Amino acid sequence: MGRKRLRLRRPRGAPEVLSAAVVALAALVLAVRMAVAALGALKDGWPFLLAFVLPAGVIGAWRITRTVRGRRRDAERLATLRITLAEIDAMDDRQFEHALRDLLVRDGWSARRVGGRGDQAADVIGEHTHRGRIVIQAKHTRVGGKVGSSVMYAVKGTAGPAHRADHAVVVTNSTFSRDAMTWGDRHSIRWVDRDRLRRWAENGTALHELLGLSARSRRARLRRAA
Repeated sequence: MGRKRLRLRRPRGAPEVLSAAVVALAALVLAVRMAVAALGALKDGWPFLLAFVLPAGVIGAWRITRTVRGRRRDAERLATLRITLAEIDAMDDRQFEHALRDLLVRDGWSARRVGGRGDQAADVIGEHTHRGRIVIQAKHTRVGGKVGSSVMYAVKGTAGPAHRADHAVVVTNSTFSRDAMTWGDRHSIRWVDRDRLRRWAENGTALHELLGLSARSRRARLRRAA
């Protein structure tokens, strides 16, 4: 059996109305007295309150300043970021993906690393105000190895349908097979081999300049062909 809900009944008759008015007046007087007492305590104890609030404010301001300075240092570092091929060759897969993300940020993209299980052939995704969305598949391998056409097929199959990309790029620190480059050029999947990576990472050429990525010109093509 459920618990009965408490219901308030409106006062009936003059005696009940008078009693309710007395109770309301008493509650109001009590509330006023409590407010006055609180103000008095605040007036008497403001030095102690100030001694507590002021350090907290100083600490908060210091943390905000430190965060802003840290972000400014990171932005300045990324603005002049250069990564040598020797440094890239020494990276593991995850480090390589983070490096490509940082290079995109340097070039003016808002980028994030998304690589991992279920990444659907995308390790880094970037957004640009004028050039739309870019999807990068990173292939870090030993120098002398070649990236084959199967990687291009996978990127082509997900860039538009899964990631709604305007541009799709495969980047390696090695080379591509001739078939992979030919197929990629034919189907709008851009590729960055070791030579192009040197120009992007070491020399500082922006990726959109290196590959000639125009403003939002690839989205329709990537989606129609998917």
